[in-house]
Amino acid sequence: MPASDRSLRVLEGARSAPLWWDDVPDRPARAPLDGGLQGGADADVVVVGAGFTGLWTAYYLSEADPSLRIVVLEAHHVGFGASGRNGGWCHVEVPLGVGTLARERGDAEAVRFVRALQDSVAEVGEVAQREQIDCHFAHAGRLRIARSPLQLRRARSDVGEQHRIGLDDSDVRLLTGDEMSQRVAAEGVLGGSWSPHAAALQPALLAHGLATACERRGVTVHEATRVVEIVPGVARTERGSVRAPVIVQATEGYSSELAGQRRTVLPLHSLMIATEPLAAETLSAVGLHDRALLGDYAHAFLYAQRTGDDRIALGGRGALYAWGSRTSDLPYGSDTLYQELVRSLHELFPAVRTAAVTHRWGGVLGVARDWWPAVRFDAASGLGFAGGYVGGGVAASNLAGRALAERVTGRSGDAPHWWIDHRSRRWEPEPLRWLGVATGLWLARSADHGEALTGRPSWRAAAGDRLRGKRR
Repeated sequence: MPASDRSLRVLEGARSAPLWWDDVPDRPARAPLDGGLQGGADADVVVVGAGFTGLWTAYYLSEADPSLRIVVLEAHHVGFGASGRNGGWCHVEVPLGVGTLARERGDAEAVRFVRALQDSVAEVGEVAQREQIDCHFAHAGRLRIARSPLQLRRARSDVGEQHRIGLDDSDVRLLTGDEMSQRVAAEGVLGGSWSPHAAALQPALLAHGLATACERRGVTVHEATRVVEIVPGVARTERGSVRAPVIVQATEGYSSELAGQRRTVLPLHSLMIATEPLAAETLSAVGLHDRALLGDYAHAFLYAQRTGDDRIALGGRGALYAWGSRTSDLPYGSDTLYQELVRSLHELFPAVRTAAVTHRWGGVLGVARDWWPAVRFDAASGLGFAGGYVGGGVAASNLAGRALAERVTGRSGDAPHWWIDHRSRRWEPEPLRWLGVATGLWLARSADHGEALTGRPSWRAAAGDRLRGKRR
């Protein structure tokens, strides 16, 4: 049977909804803003978006000043966006790479940022324990496998560059093929890298647990309340307005839906699949017994985890970009892209070929024009923002939430990191935006195919990076 036919058969019956949502079936669970309010509601702080950034910000604000009246407004339900759709990777992620950050901001600043993200991974686990959030947190590290000589060369370069700027084997180290095989039984692995500073988790359970923790601290969360515009002092929704001297925008890839923000943060879309719970003999053939995260060194890289209930959840970046930065009515049901994920899963783990794929879904991640995330707060206007994590926001959003809380309350912590008050220029108008991003994503995918055929580095990867605004 051709691979495409097998992939289609495996996909039959898969639900088009995130696996993670199965554990939080009551959505939405919180009342929307009362549309009968004539003059709007009042608060001290309004947070727009009930994903990780918004909820961490509300959590740390309520901790810093329990007297604050904090209102969180969410268009759909808690964890509807990337926070409830991602791969459950709580790890250290610098979108353009630690080496690029070091070249632009200096070695010391790059190392300090990495250390702060490492602390954030631990902090997420500590808050989950303290607030009794059972989000299947497993602080077991991250593996990145190399499955070709070129990928192994990239692994050596990656680790070598990080060591050059001041990190060491306790942060990230090379693994031989034999060392990697002791941790994960993936096909064709030649080696790769390992970092202990990462954790697998169930993201929707973390998001909903955070929302509940915030409510215990007096924060009000309104679901089914879409904010359409943010101006100083007012968050305007489809159900009325909320007035507050401080408004924090935590909308990540959905920022394009706000008035005047179509070109500020570009929504890229990533797809995922998840298998049924695997039998013991299949799990033995897969490895990942400690639930370490699994990625690779391909240009269009994949990401996976062994879930708390023994499934494999696997995703791939760069699936699609929708004209006009749309985030709704997307072709998440298209079989072609999911077939590629199924093929990747089966190539990595042949033992999983007989397992059913029970879920397939998509999600939106946010990308600034220069691919750098940012945390901003302007005391004069009262407007704050955090985002642009390029899919690495599970740990970074925790760091951003703490930074925003410090700036809003005027309680400065450590010296601010480079991303504080960073501003990116706007994305190009259509059709330039679509042409550049779509072509760049295609080139990244085709680069992997070209390298597999020739064994030589492909020019397509660098060209694709430039077209979608990414540089190294």
